[in-house]
Amino acid sequence: MKIKSLNLAATELSLTRFPKTSMREVAIAGRSNVGKSSLLNTLLSRKNIARVSRAPGKTRTVNFFLINDRFHLVDLPGYGYAKVSKVMRAEWNGIIRKYLAERENLSGVIQLIDSRHPPTRDDLEMIQNLVDGERKFLIVFTKADKIRGNAKAKMLKEFRSYFDGFSIGRFTGGPDQEEFEIPMVLSSAKTGLGRDDIWRWIASRL
Repeated sequence: MKIKSLNLAATELSLTRFPKTSMREVAIAGRSNVGKSSLLNTLLSRKNIARVSRAPGKTRTVNFFLINDRFHLVDLPGYGYAKVSKVMRAEWNGIIRKYLAERENLSGVIQLIDSRHPPTRDDLEMIQNLVDGERKFLIVFTKADKIRGNAKAKMLKEFRSYFDGFSIGRFTGGPDQEEFEIPMVLSSAKTGLGRDDIWRWIASRL
């Protein structure tokens, strides 16, 4: 997708102050320090549109980026960061859950997982929440440049094993719902790996 215009439309932490719009939204979610800001910069072809830091937890608001005056790309606060107060962590998690559950114009979620480590309990809970909420989502494995080429296929196979409870790479919300395959993309902010695939998925949700 060619980005003709890009604006930070809103940066909020109060649900009541989120943009009141019918424009479709695609949200980016993930654990703190998963590489969310780096991925955003890569997707948007900008160096500093999202602040990158080695310290986790830098994204502390919900940031709405208006793309081509057509849709919002929404940067959610990272979850699972232990070095903030329990009150703050609970507030972030509550806002994320409520946004994902109730935002009517949310058409898709990009769920980030660090390719170098097994998915955490928080990651799996987030994915289950997306399934339960019947949200369309894409799993993006970040920092894939740190994995050697011949090890990537093995890594993906191992990741699918973590989804055994969801029928190995398929999720079902109950006996009356069909199983569906999880779309997955390997990505690297350093090399640009996966960028085009992610944009194709975003375009399919608009």
